[in-house]
Amino acid sequence: MRFLKPLLLGHRGSPKEARENTLEAFRLALEAGLDGLELDLHRTRDGVLAVYHDFDFAGRPLVEWRWPELRQEAPWMPRLEEVFELVEGYPRAWLNLELKSQPGESDGREEALARALREWEGRERAWVSSFDPLALIRLHRLGVEVPLALLYHLPEVEALLPCLPVRGVHPHYALLGRKRVEELKARGFFVVAWTVNQARVVRELLAWGVDGVIGDLPSELMAARS
Repeated sequence: MRFLKPLLLGHRGSPKEARENTLEAFRLALEAGLDGLELDLHRTRDGVLAVYHDFDFAGRPLVEWRWPELRQEAPWMPRLEEVFELVEGYPRAWLNLELKSQPGESDGREEALARALREWEGRERAWVSSFDPLALIRLHRLGVEVPLALLYHLPEVEALLPCLPVRGVHPHYALLGRKRVEELKARGFFVVAWTVNQARVVRELLAWGVDGVIGDLPSELMAARS
């Protein structure tokens, strides 16, 4: 996967201006000029992909909630299809969909995401990342039609890369330097760094050749490009 330019992505939208992972936060990030969004996905008990970061909501595992009751308790929480509808108004916007998952037996979240992507005509502007290598393997076996990327913050996780069907890596930015970026790209991976909130650091990462940077502050991300 190669982008025409390095992408600047809003981490859960613009979370310092609005509640994170909401349509308002996503809209603010895109209106600020960012190239796209990073967002988090969980599967509810009845199979809906809810956009939310934590594994629990209101002291209860998100996977135990049914969507109608969850929406009643958290009307600000969107489902994935609502985000797809939003970005239709921004035809150049990219989506980095982070599937929240813990290694172990699947609850069907990979199938739900594969199905949602098949039904979305804009899927060529998306890819899926996850900290869970098993989720990435399952997505690949389901024939998901977008690139996959491994998220990590520990360098030893890179030992898994030869075993995984991924085209991208999403390391924490502190793991990167010019040589490391060059090595990863020489192996054919696209490289996206997270979570970067200083324009100076963004500029440095871009100079090293990363393909994308995820951050909380659109103003800092955009300043790095000016």
